[in-house]
Amino acid sequence: MQAGKAKFSFTKIIVDDLDRPATFYKAAFGMREMARIQDALTPERPIEEIILTLANDMSSEPPLVLFKFLGEPAPKASDVILGFMVPDVDATVERVRSAGGRVVRAPKDQPEHGVRVAFATDCDGRLLEIVQMLTVPAGH
Repeated sequence: MQAGKAKFSFTKIIVDDLDRPATFYKAAFGMREMARIQDALTPERPIEEIILTLANDMSSEPPLVLFKFLGEPAPKASDVILGFMVPDVDATVERVRSAGGRVVRAPKDQPEHGVRVAFATDCDGRLLEIVQMLTVPAGH
């Protein structure tokens, strides 16, 4: 990385239960657990994290980090929408459903944007946007 140039490197979501969403994201999106970390922000605020990634390392794609304040409940509201680019929206939506998620909007083609999009929630109710690029016929 060039000196002075920032790079987006990860997303953390605060959860009440680390294992339940880890199981969900592994089953629904094929993510892998890269690491489990136990640390503390301060001596009074211990934390635990699970780092999930779609790649074999954490440098090629930004990981999703599940973050738990030990002894504290996660916030009730979630202002995050997690977006996933996938090769097959319909198959992914079925895996999301099977893993304990809920479909909010069924897959729908949006040819004006060149995508097929579905919205679902994860096992904790967080909104997911699942996107598949549409193929453009040759000559168009």
